[in-house]
Amino acid sequence: MKEIWTEIKAELKNQIPKHSFKMWIEPLVFESMENNTIVISAPNFFSRKRVLDYYADHIESALKDSGGQIKRVKVVISENKEKKVKDEFEADQQLVLPIMNFQSQNGRRLRKDFTFDNFVVGMNNDFAFSAALSFASRREPSQSSLFLLSNTGMGKSHLSQAVGHHILSHSKGERVFYITAEDFTNDMVRAFRQNSLDQFKQKYRDGCDVLLLEDIHFLTGKERTQSELALTLDYLQDAKKRVVFSSYLRPNEIPKLSDQLRSRLSCGLISPIDPPDFRTRVRILIKKARERGSELPMEVIEYLASELTDDIRQLESGFFGVVTKSSLLGVKIDIGLAESVVKSIAQKQKKVTVEAIKKLVCKEFNVNEKDIISRSRKQIVVRPRQIAMYLARRYTDSPLQVIGKSFNRYHATALHSISAVEREIKKNGAFQKQVEILGRKIELGNF
Repeated sequence: MKEIWTEIKAELKNQIPKHSFKMWIEPLVFESMENNTIVISAPNFFSRKRVLDYYADHIESALKDSGGQIKRVKVVISENKEKKVKDEFEADQQLVLPIMNFQSQNGRRLRKDFTFDNFVVGMNNDFAFSAALSFASRREPSQSSLFLLSNTGMGKSHLSQAVGHHILSHSKGERVFYITAEDFTNDMVRAFRQNSLDQFKQKYRDGCDVLLLEDIHFLTGKERTQSELALTLDYLQDAKKRVVFSSYLRPNEIPKLSDQLRSRLSCGLISPIDPPDFRTRVRILIKKARERGSELPMEVIEYLASELTDDIRQLESGFFGVVTKSSLLGVKIDIGLAESVVKSIAQKQKKVTVEAIKKLVCKEFNVNEKDIISRSRKQIVVRPRQIAMYLARRYTDSPLQVIGKSFNRYHATALHSISAVEREIKKNGAFQKQVEILGRKIELGNF
């Protein structure tokens, strides 16, 4: 019977992506036969869950194709690890609240729902998910850093925080810092002003085992911060500590980045995350519906998945729009309701251009279009210009070079403007609402 399992694994190797096979199928071991069921063992609880959720159908199909009497597969945890894993899992379940509420003394709070279990895996992100889980599971991974790459709303923050949650759950003594590049910069500036640079260095070098650093593109042009971060990364690497970066730009695409830091960002594994395909979008909506206790007809789910294709945030917006509208109006969820929501979200969205956004912003702020592309440094012109660049980046596929050129600026200036708006949104509620209103008008096609 072992030979049959060996043949099945060989067949699966041709059906499943190489990295997925190596991580999930290769460690499976034949255990026994029970009637028409083959029993195989996985090394741990998480591996077993992954195989059952995503590969059981592949295995059973291969078993049927083999022509034998084996029809089903049963996955257990290796006997010598079963009790240990079970105990660890139950302990983790009891410790969910303190872990999920974890906030490093010097880091941001991890979102309680941003875990590996809550991440919907598809062909667009399978490699990134496997890389992140492998990185989180091994105390001494083959590479000391992981670079998660995607546009906004694709799940890189989810995966980054999932790494933190997994490490906190399985390695109780490890210290995880979850911060943004802006946090790191502000922390360093504060240390210089307070003459406490030694404490700053000690915090990130000696007081941190795992560093989750978001929005690394924010460091463009910040030479002093780049130099200090490069030294910190050298120290963490020498100490065999782990770092996860995230950005919507590859290291070689981030403008005004020192060669020293660019080299360190590029030496780890770079894992891109693409937009979800139709099947993945369907699964995301089904998961959201289950979490909310909402019942959506499959035809509505498939309709939303086929129409809202830009990113996960847009998909979630469609889901919540349908559920909320149904509740407020007291009507059932059907295709007609879904169409009205999609129309409000996606109307004219494919026609959104940098020029259209520029005209909208100029109208809202009563600014002349000539002024917004001029060299004027007046605040009444600078802020609308920055907002327009931010919205152009968010609602169009135009690269930074094109956005910058449209405003008579270099792409580095465009990136700086986008970062400035992102910072202001985080600390200024009125400003955030103003930007959201403009975004809503773009989504509705009112421009």
